[in-house]
Amino acid sequence: MAPFEALYGRRCRTPLCWYESGESAVVGPEIVQQTTEKIKMIQEKMRIAQSRQKSYHDKRRKSLEFQEGDHILERIGEVAYRIALPPSLANLHEVFHVSQLRRYIPDPSHVVQVDDVQVRDNLTVETSPMRIEDRELKQLRGKEIALVKVAWGGPAGGNVTWELESQMKESYPELFA
Repeated sequence: MAPFEALYGRRCRTPLCWYESGESAVVGPEIVQQTTEKIKMIQEKMRIAQSRQKSYHDKRRKSLEFQEGDHILERIGEVAYRIALPPSLANLHEVFHVSQLRRYIPDPSHVVQVDDVQVRDNLTVETSPMRIEDRELKQLRGKEIALVKVAWGGPAGGNVTWELESQMKESYPELFA
């Protein structure tokens, strides 16, 4: 018994032809010719498929060239450009392939107004409550706790949280008038 057969309980198949060991296979000029013809047919079909995909791509492709100046700092080679990025995107690489770029059509609605946000030393911003949206009494270990749902304004506006009514009355009495 062969070592492979002893280990795996079956006969070894060679990786070249995948014939069972011990089987006789006739390898002659006919099989070589058939294999060569099949390889040529596969190569031709791959060429046809590649050509079809290229024609699909070429129909949609637009040749783009940009000029140095407006947002484009310089052209690097035939298909790459170094562009001017805002400071908020400083962590990105500034060189892009032309396929990743589009012509910009100026639009005033694209200009975003930046709020003047004052950040404290502990990296928090000041928010203020805008209104009380709801009230609720919670039972906790036999005690009733009054809560209010507060809508907050400020730079991070749009937040809504549940707060203790007593603390909110103490800090912001104008909300309860």
